[in-house]
Amino acid sequence: MKLLVDSGSTKADWIAIDDSGKVLFTTQTLGLNPEVLEKEEIINRLEDKFDISHNKDKATNLFFYGAGCGTDRMKNFLTTVFQEYFSNAAVAVYEDTYAAVYATTPKNEAAIVCILGTGSNCSYFDGTVLHQKVQSLGYIAMDDCSGNRFGRHMLRGYFFNKMPTELAKEFEEEYNVDADYVKNNLYKEPNPNAYLATFAKFLIKHKDSEFCKKYIQAEMEDFVENYIQQFDNSTQLPIHFVGSIAFYLKDELEQVLIKHRLKLGNVLRRPIDGLIAYHVMNK
Repeated sequence: MKLLVDSGSTKADWIAIDDSGKVLFTTQTLGLNPEVLEKEEIINRLEDKFDISHNKDKATNLFFYGAGCGTDRMKNFLTTVFQEYFSNAAVAVYEDTYAAVYATTPKNEAAIVCILGTGSNCSYFDGTVLHQKVQSLGYIAMDDCSGNRFGRHMLRGYFFNKMPTELAKEFEEEYNVDADYVKNNLYKEPNPNAYLATFAKFLIKHKDSEFCKKYIQAEMEDFVENYIQQFDNSTQLPIHFVGSIAFYLKDELEQVLIKHRLKLGNVLRRPIDGLIAYHVMNK
């Protein structure tokens, strides 16, 4: 049994398949970003799902694609945790961009592949090898055009009294805006980046309002300049996207790309289904 996992900071999609690609079960855990979680919390999130805990000894392979896995230190940390938990499985940990590449890019074709979800990322895939120009410093310093960035804008807009009255009223109805509650989630609870990203749903819901439009435009412009245009060949390649932000703001994204003479390629909300086909072909 092979376990395929696509993990962001908010959630992780799990699919178990046999050698022919038949799906044995699917489930979802909370995100397993090693940059923000300790070993104990990772194990707790695995144990919380019956399908995973009940079948852990049956797994022969675990292919994990995750946010926060861009450095050898984080890859090695997660590999050790998973090898201990899935004791009979060969474990391979990759950064989440590889899942996006395998799901969106035809075999041996070159492309620029981006992730716009809870966090953000951008890489050049030459058809064989993944190349990155930007070393991510995480959600506090980077993550342009991500869910957590948009969520930050929504919180700031509300608490600085910049959000229009009608939107602010609706914001209060949808979220707990008690300052102590917000600060506890930002500074004391796990996954503050995922907490921030929950407010991005409000921005997407009201994406046609002038208040939200300005943040969408600004963040997309920053993402193009700071990430995509790092690659000199960006105007010559399709630019694929994975993630909920890209999926729900596809029209706005395409407009910004056209402005910069960039070509929008495939846009997927989740790459997990594409990973099945990849691992069956490359078993």
